[in-house]
Amino acid sequence: MPYSDETYNLRIELDTKHCSLSAEQISKMEGALQALHRATQSFPVSDLYVTVIHHPRSGDFHVKLALVLPGRTLFTGERHRDSYAAYKQCVDKLLRKVIAYKQDLDNASERSKQIKGTHQEIIPTQIPDHDDLRRAVDEGDYARFRNGMLMYEEPVRKRIGRWVQRDPELEALIGERLQLADIVEDVFLTAFERYHAKPNQMLPGDWLEELISVVLRALAADPDGELENVSMVRTAREAEAEQSADSSQHTP
Repeated sequence: MPYSDETYNLRIELDTKHCSLSAEQISKMEGALQALHRATQSFPVSDLYVTVIHHPRSGDFHVKLALVLPGRTLFTGERHRDSYAAYKQCVDKLLRKVIAYKQDLDNASERSKQIKGTHQEIIPTQIPDHDDLRRAVDEGDYARFRNGMLMYEEPVRKRIGRWVQRDPELEALIGERLQLADIVEDVFLTAFERYHAKPNQMLPGDWLEELISVVLRALAADPDGELENVSMVRTAREAEAEQSADSSQHTP
């Protein structure tokens, strides 16, 4: 039962063996591709081949996906008693592979820029007090650490903006589910949690660049979980700010 859809930039070819799918089932399968549509928008070619095979003896469905992109073809496969369950697992795995492939392309682009001398580094507006930052981390004082990193905030925000512009899926989340400031906060929260793991020989700006990559990959994979972490930290910081303001008002 061949089926083709070229409505979106992602061209879909569906084939079934030893089974048939209703129009309702096909529509449900198309609906599960929204994130993949967004993730592949930047590619000039993106052809998705879907094969659904029913095994009458076992009753299982074997779903195979092949996504043809410039320079690489990505494959996934799953078996399940329910055809849609197998298909959805394949789509989720394929989305993660697309995100990883795009990250590889971005890394290659960054390496090329570094060789050509056009890489834009994260440079602080003033020199931070690294001893104070270490003490803040040792004492578990995120608010103090965050204030000590303010000289990196604007360079980090601009760098994140450039990363997001290259990823339609992340760009679609901005304004809809999160703000750029949320990603900035997530980067500094990650820096706080991993501060003692920073290689001594690595420049702080290069380290923050690496953390931006880590945070954006995590957001793409689990936006709800990452946003919950940021929301908890922001709520705590706002509460600390209110307490500080109240204390200053009552100080004679």
